Amino acid sequence: MQLNQSNTPFDTTQLGLINQLLPILSAEQKHWLSGYLINTSVVEDNSETFTTSTPSTIEVANEDTQTVVEPLDIHILFGTETGNAEEVSEQFETTLKSHDFNVHLWDMDDFPKDKLTTVDYIFIICSTQGVGEPPINAIDLYEYLHSDEAPHLESLHYSVLALGDQDFPDFCQAGKDFDNILADLGANRIADRVDCDFDFEETSEQWMADMVELLSKRTPGKLQETATAEEVTLDEPVKGYSKTHPFKAKVIDNTVLTAPEATREVRHLSLALTDYGESYEPGDSLVIIPENAPSLVNKLIHALGWEADTTVYIGKDSESITIKEAFTTHFEISKLSPSLIRQAADVFKNPMLRANAQKDAWINNYIYGRDLIDLVTDFSPYSIEPQALIDILRKLPPREYSIASSNKVNTDSVHLTVRIVHYEAYHRERLGVCSGQLAERTPIGDSLPVYLKKNPNFKFSYDNDTATIMIGAGTGIAPYRAYLQEREHLGLTGEQWLIFGNQNYSTDYLYQTDLERWLNNGVLSKLDLAFSRDTENKIYVQHRIEENGAEFYRWLDQGATIYLCGDKDDMAKGVHQALVNVLMQHGGYDETAAEHYLTELIKEQRYQRDVY
Repeated sequence: MQLNQSNTPFDTTQLGLINQLLPILSAEQKHWLSGYLINTSVVEDNSETFTTSTPSTIEVANEDTQTVVEPLDIHILFGTETGNAEEVSEQFETTLKSHDFNVHLWDMDDFPKDKLTTVDYIFIICSTQGVGEPPINAIDLYEYLHSDEAPHLESLHYSVLALGDQDFPDFCQAGKDFDNILADLGANRIADRVDCDFDFEETSEQWMADMVELLSKRTPGKLQETATAEEVTLDEPVKGYSKTHPFKAKVIDNTVLTAPEATREVRHLSLALTDYGESYEPGDSLVIIPENAPSLVNKLIHALGWEADTTVYIGKDSESITIKEAFTTHFEISKLSPSLIRQAADVFKNPMLRANAQKDAWINNYIYGRDLIDLVTDFSPYSIEPQALIDILRKLPPREYSIASSNKVNTDSVHLTVRIVHYEAYHRERLGVCSGQLAERTPIGDSLPVYLKKNPNFKFSYDNDTATIMIGAGTGIAPYRAYLQEREHLGLTGEQWLIFGNQNYSTDYLYQTDLERWLNNGVLSKLDLAFSRDTENKIYVQHRIEENGAEFYRWLDQGATIYLCGDKDDMAKGVHQALVNVLMQHGGYDETAAEHYLTELIKEQRYQRDVY
């Protein structure tokens, strides 16, 4: 409808401008403008009052009229494997509510898919697990959005916060996939996706603050609000221990499990948890906060030509510390990443590095097996300031280890099974950061900063009617030792099948005494071993699965749950293909149906994986 002087209070010039503007505004823009004009009138006229009765409505009132502006319909959906994405989502919900937004928090499994076409705003907060896969609770929504059933979403507005770990090539892949498919379906991306590394706190806090400001600008009739990252700091647990508040666990035992001639050294550690105050279950992890080796730190400082007592700042609002302390306890110096190479090309000001940093293939080849000392030695920085280097380094990640003991048996301690990473590359000996520390600098009686971490997606059944198939290689034996130790303590038997692999029977048969005792006393009903280096043709756990294919399928068909623990690359992929082959050969499935069957098992938590 054209406005004119007979139906409006505007003069001719004003009417001309308004009539030019209205036809080119979207419905959302008109909605926002109406609320903005009402709010402006309230603020400028002292005789009027602005009140917010509840977070679900915004009322603008004077003595003659009352206008109710409907708020944005905001939904937060989280996909989580270990709880981090859920933690961030809960804090985001709290932050939005503190700014009077109407917000709903959803586990992705519980979100009604038909709401996708009716809600205004969705925020996806999602981690990545396995080989670039969505978490278990995100699979249904992920598959639906990628299916032919997915609707067009032109009215939906969204943004994605992705959680991941840059150590893995599929960094934040699930979040990237959600971001891309929503855009492909026509949804409106209101802010670019933000990808978080393992130290997600600071990045996610800033993202939340940015979203508060953005939503404030888009809310009809709402006074513009801003939030700082400090205002949305992730809550520390009231009780318990964490990355920023670890427990000091005394080392009770640190024993080499493998024979001296073994290719890979594996150790058994026992740490005291007296007065920790929380229990753990088979499947959970212990997180160790490691330090870089003093020898490596000293070599790096020498290569840079700096003084060890040079001071730097390690984050916003932090106090200064020495460069030696920063390299020892705060930053990763034993590994390189593509991101670090690209940033170093800018701050090193080395022409050769700058040229090479433009080539992805060169970067991926160069970083393999090298560390920060190699980078500094190969591409000498031109007058780099210590703070400039610190600002581009990644924080030193904690190390997670699957627990190898039952808390019911070991009430005040926890056991770990740790492979020592030790190799030579580019004319230098290399050690894993944490495993090297445990092997060379952690005698009995020393203490380590640790905390327990629950793993809700790797949980065992203690129902004797439920059969269990456990598959693991190397240190992947750890959670099964915990589980079987607990079953023995509880006096449980039943159908329990372990398929375990390693390199050599004589040097690498981890926990042999325990496993054979459990087989003899009925805690284990079946044990199959695969020692790859003992035969001319290497035999792995996946080969044992296929050799026992008929029996494996019978167990599965009768309701058994599969557990898989160990290397996520070669072993996990090989086992998955073996499962597909068993279903095709003994269950009559074609390949597509077999893959679908396994996906359904994952959703039902009958195919649980802890791979790394």
